[in-house]
Amino acid sequence: MKVFVTGVAGQLGHDVMNELKARGYEGVGTDLAPSYSGIDDGSAVTSMPYISLNITDKDAVDRVISEVRPDVIVHCAAWTAVDAAEDEENVPKVMAINADGTRNIACAAKDANAKMVYISTDYVFDGQGTKPWKPDCKDYAPLNVYGRSKLEGELAVSEILEKYFIVRIAWVFGLNGKNFIRTMLNVGKTHPEVRVVDDQIGTPTYTLDLARLLVDMIETEKYGYYHATNEGGYISWYDFTKEIYRQAGLETNVVPVTTAEYGLSKAARPFNSRLDKSKLAENGFQPLPDWKDALHRFLVEVGEIQGD
Repeated sequence: MKVFVTGVAGQLGHDVMNELKARGYEGVGTDLAPSYSGIDDGSAVTSMPYISLNITDKDAVDRVISEVRPDVIVHCAAWTAVDAAEDEENVPKVMAINADGTRNIACAAKDANAKMVYISTDYVFDGQGTKPWKPDCKDYAPLNVYGRSKLEGELAVSEILEKYFIVRIAWVFGLNGKNFIRTMLNVGKTHPEVRVVDDQIGTPTYTLDLARLLVDMIETEKYGYYHATNEGGYISWYDFTKEIYRQAGLETNVVPVTTAEYGLSKAARPFNSRLDKSKLAENGFQPLPDWKDALHRFLVEVGEIQGD
C-alpha cells in the first residue's frame, strides 16, 4: 500500500509517516518547504520520499498525485493558527489552504481512485452545551474563521468522494512542533503562577496514538465520520495544566479563570469540545489510550521526565 501524506512537517504528519514505515507501507510525504523542515530525529520520515507541494495549486496537486499514484491520501496539511486566522489579511489564505486546498486533494484522490483521510476538528460545531458531539451530527455552526474553513474542507471531501474518513480531533500535541504542553512547561519553569481557563471542556489527542489509529483505518473500508481523542474522560485546560505540572514535578501555582477573564484570544473558542468516540469501538477500532498515559509518554519522549 502506497500512502501520500500531506503536512509531514507538522505534528501528525510526522507521526503518520513513522507509523507507515513501522508497518512496512510505502509513505510519500509532502509539505510546502523545498525540503523536509520538521524535526530530524532520525525517524522514518526523514528517510522516506518527500515532495514539495503547495496544495492551493490545483495543477500541481493533480500532477504530483497522478505521478505518485497512491492507494491512500492522508491529508494532515492545514492552517492551524486559530487566532491569526481572524486577521482580515489572513482569511483568504486560511480558506485557500483549508477549504480550496482540501478540495484540490479530494479531486485528485478521486482521479487516482484513492482512499482519503481528512483531519478535521470540533471547531465545526458551535461548542455550546455539555452533550458530547456525535461524529455523524450535522449541526454545524463554527464560531470562527478556522472552524468555517475546516467545515468547508469536510463538505468538499464528502461531496467529491465515497471512500473517505473524516476524523475530528481536538487539543492536539505531538513531538514535532509547538503545542499546549510545551507552552505550559516553558511558562511553569519561568513563572511562579499561571492563569488557565477552566470553562472549556474536552480531551487531548496525542498524535503518536492518533497516527496508529489512522493507519488502522486505512487498512479497512469502514468509511465515514469519526471522532478521535485520547480516552480518560473530559477535562478543562486547567485540569490538563495541573496534570502536566504534577507529572513534570513543577510546583507552579495554577489559577483557574473563565474564558472571559482570560480574554486574550482573537478567535471565539468552543466551551464544549466533548467528542463522542463510541463509533470507533463500534467499528472495531482500538480507542486511543488514556490521556494521562499519553502525557506521560510524551514527557518521557521530550526528556522532561525519566521513563519507567
